[in-house]
Amino acid sequence: MGTDDVPLDDKAKRMRDLLSSFYSPDPSSTPNVSSKHGALDAINTNSFNADQYMNLLVQKSNLEALLQRHVEMAAEIKNLDTDLQMLVYENYNKFISATDAIKRMKSNIVGMEANMEQLLDKIMSVQSRSDGVNTSLFEKREHIEKLHRTRNLLRKVQFIYDLPARLGKCIKSEAYADAVKFYTGAMPIFKAYGDSSFQDCKRASEEAVAIIVKNLQRKLFSDSESIQARAEAAVLLKQLDFPVDSLKAKLLQKLEQSLGDLQLKTDELENVTVESTDPSKQGKVSDSIRSTPHEASVREFAEAICAYRVIFPDSEKQLITLAQDLVIKHFEMTEQYVKRRISSANLLGVLRTIWTDVLLMDEILCEAVLPDFSLEAAQVAVKQYVASTFTHLLQDISDALLKVNISPKEAAEEFPLQVALEASKKAVLQGSMDVLLDFRQLLDDDLGLLVKLRDFIIDWVQEGFQDFFRALDDRFLLLSGKNNSSSQDNGLTEGTQSEKVLAGLVLVLAQLSVFIEQTAIPRITEEIAASFSGGGVRGYENGPAFVPGEICRIFRSAGEKLLHHYINMSTQRVSTLLRKRFTTPNWVKHKEPREVHMFVDLFLQELEAVGSEVKQILPQGLLRKHRRSDSNGSTTSSRSNPLRDDKMSRSNTHRGRSQLLETHLAKLFKQKVEIFTKVEYTQV
Repeated sequence: MGTDDVPLDDKAKRMRDLLSSFYSPDPSSTPNVSSKHGALDAINTNSFNADQYMNLLVQKSNLEALLQRHVEMAAEIKNLDTDLQMLVYENYNKFISATDAIKRMKSNIVGMEANMEQLLDKIMSVQSRSDGVNTSLFEKREHIEKLHRTRNLLRKVQFIYDLPARLGKCIKSEAYADAVKFYTGAMPIFKAYGDSSFQDCKRASEEAVAIIVKNLQRKLFSDSESIQARAEAAVLLKQLDFPVDSLKAKLLQKLEQSLGDLQLKTDELENVTVESTDPSKQGKVSDSIRSTPHEASVREFAEAICAYRVIFPDSEKQLITLAQDLVIKHFEMTEQYVKRRISSANLLGVLRTIWTDVLLMDEILCEAVLPDFSLEAAQVAVKQYVASTFTHLLQDISDALLKVNISPKEAAEEFPLQVALEASKKAVLQGSMDVLLDFRQLLDDDLGLLVKLRDFIIDWVQEGFQDFFRALDDRFLLLSGKNNSSSQDNGLTEGTQSEKVLAGLVLVLAQLSVFIEQTAIPRITEEIAASFSGGGVRGYENGPAFVPGEICRIFRSAGEKLLHHYINMSTQRVSTLLRKRFTTPNWVKHKEPREVHMFVDLFLQELEAVGSEVKQILPQGLLRKHRRSDSNGSTTSSRSNPLRDDKMSRSNTHRGRSQLLETHLAKLFKQKVEIFTKVEYTQV
């Protein structure tokens, strides 16, 4: 710090300022002394006050701190001197390098000016020679360009003179596109010189064009021509400035008439099957569908719509309606087709063909949004197919049950009721499994139309089974004669009124209801849970679509009702027989019978018929003895009488028999006898 007080001459001060301004270190990188020793100015700034800094440092620091600060500042001064020395050396090296570079540049520039003067002379010489060549060839170039223009004009003139002959050749070969191209190319010349120089050519060309227009009109309205050919004819007429707007309605009518030829033919689609589990067969099937004449007709129709749209750009609304009509007709045919007994493979073939047509039409008329439009129509068709399948299943079960109505004399089997029961069980269980497998093919198929309907199909299948079993319960009541009000409407069970219904059929229905409750419903529930879980489109607020517990309750109740109905029918026949026996004769004048009456034989026949029917349908069961606990303490009933009769018959003493009889009568009057007990599904 003492060196700052020594006066410096002006040269030394100027050199120090220059070096300081050029090599001054970054103020941000210097240590902040003021932060360590109070709020003082930085030591490296121009506003640094040495006296103030020393006074504050002496006031705030002790001797040891002052000595430490002295050592630090001495080290910093030494480092700064070293850095300054290195900077001076580096500056000298740069000055030396710059001096060498200037010397080399000076030596290289020597002689360059003479070379530049030589280059300028050569350029001027080339320019003068080029001007001479252009001057000498100018007249010839002008002459050549004039001859070229004359040649092009002669070609055009020759083309105009040859145009009538060209048009005549095009008419003979029916190359109307080339004829229109030639005539439209000559139109500017005819407009400019058609009334003077080329009057004859213009008149002959117009006559040929009139013939072409007439032929194109005839081709446009010819039914033998394809739709694409008629569209091309309309385009050519438009190029000839013919008023084609008048033809718009007629051509659109032709397109509407062609929709009838594009309707799907069910006889062609019945042979189309889709093997969902075999990818190789799927490819073959799809190839066969694409190779059908229907595919070619639809593609031709799509091309005609594309051409029609080009001819009449403002016809988008009519074309959208036309494309939607095609889809509507396809699904109307599908709805009629699914009413028949078809498999899911046949339905997949129809839907795959429709979806191919939809995608093809969507490529050229995306404004119609045909995929979404066809999705709405497909919902109706597929839902109707699901309902129709359950209707056919219900009819199969009814047909199997109606075989019971054959009289025993006409039946070929020894046990007709047992055969009918087994056939009905198979129709219910195996038929339901086949229906689920059929629906499963719809879910597993990768057709874009069905992928979007997957959740709907799951709900429809579950709802279909719920409605099917309810309808089956109604059908059971109808067949048993307990629901005569609807028999006239359905017309399915002619001759199944209560007086004509066989009791065996009612017994078969009762046992079939037990089978549905205990076997069929659990099996179908497992299959639905495994393959048809999900759905939920119908909304959770509506509850589950398939409720097996409710179906089990329905058929449990139906089985009990039908079993009691069978008992009532059997006992009514016996009661009628007894009533006739006891009401017909005059018992006052009746003689004492000497032999067994015919009524006994008839009575035994009725009992034997009931036993034969029961043995075919119901299991044997355990022989249940009536005990006190069975009838609230009663020890006597109609079931316990045979046992006591046997005991009484084995008694050889008159006294013991009378005592037993008295005891028996006493208990009859003291205790209530249970008559109407719950009937079990057994022979006993």
